[in-house]
Amino acid sequence: MASVSVVIGILIILYVGYRIYQYLFPPPNLSPNGKYVLISGCDTGFGHALAIELDKIGFHVLAGVCNSDNEKHLTQQLSNRATVFCLDITRQEEIDAAYELVMKKTNSLFALVNNAGILRVGFIDWTSIETMRTVMDVNFFGHVSMTKKFLPLLISRRESRIVNVCSAAGYISLPSLSAYSTSKFAFEAFSDSLRREMRAWGLHVSIIEPGYMRTSIIEGIDHKYQEIWETLDSAVQKRWGENYFRGYVKHVTHSVLLQNAENPHKVVKALRHAVMNSVPKTRYRPGWQSSLFFFPLSMLPTCAADYILAKLGGFNVVPDGLLEQQD
Repeated sequence: MASVSVVIGILIILYVGYRIYQYLFPPPNLSPNGKYVLISGCDTGFGHALAIELDKIGFHVLAGVCNSDNEKHLTQQLSNRATVFCLDITRQEEIDAAYELVMKKTNSLFALVNNAGILRVGFIDWTSIETMRTVMDVNFFGHVSMTKKFLPLLISRRESRIVNVCSAAGYISLPSLSAYSTSKFAFEAFSDSLRREMRAWGLHVSIIEPGYMRTSIIEGIDHKYQEIWETLDSAVQKRWGENYFRGYVKHVTHSVLLQNAENPHKVVKALRHAVMNSVPKTRYRPGWQSSLFFFPLSMLPTCAADYILAKLGGFNVVPDGLLEQQD
């Protein structure tokens, strides 16, 4: 028993020492000169901010926006090196068009940032199969299609990298986020497989796993719940009840985590490091929510994690259908 404690102690000391060394002597960043970076989902949020930041540093930014109305706005914020174009990653023809556009500028990519994403909320009983498919198409299959299309341009040079924006919901599944968590779990698994398969090519694959951040994706979340409720058939509404729904939405919108959503610049900083550092990390957990709450919670025994989440998500209203439940 004493020998086990000694080994654990040595491992802790080595880990702490390694982290201190990394802090004092961080790996250098690579020069941006002549390097092309393709980013999806640059309409708002992380992608928009990253495109502007990498452009200022000196990269050749290729920024995809889903909404054509955002194309001109972002173009005005970038230098002449950058190219902004419409890109819906769920449409193969638009991915193919993006590939042709990139090939006119360069025959190699330094980085691909798979950032585009959508959020749909609601219990599984409230979520249609169509909604599940829509979320998977954007948050998973779209990124798979992008990766497969641009992989040849990435592995044509050493030290290239793919940066995948996942979520803390990709390693711990939360109530009311079933569609979103499912897509992010799948994206995490895809990223891990890709990293291991492409090691021989020198392709870095990094995963970004933030918690709640102050971006447009969480704005008006109460309205998103209301929209879902209004589309449910009467049997589902009756099963849960209006009082339960109202109480749950109020509880969610006033939750500690949502009320203390973090500065999205923490994610942009992690993205920048993953794109330009000579030794990018495999995983980034920017902010206290992901690193100090969600990740430790995911390491607990399932029963303990379920208990904590139940306490955090609990409120005093029960579904109407529970009163009719048979023994």
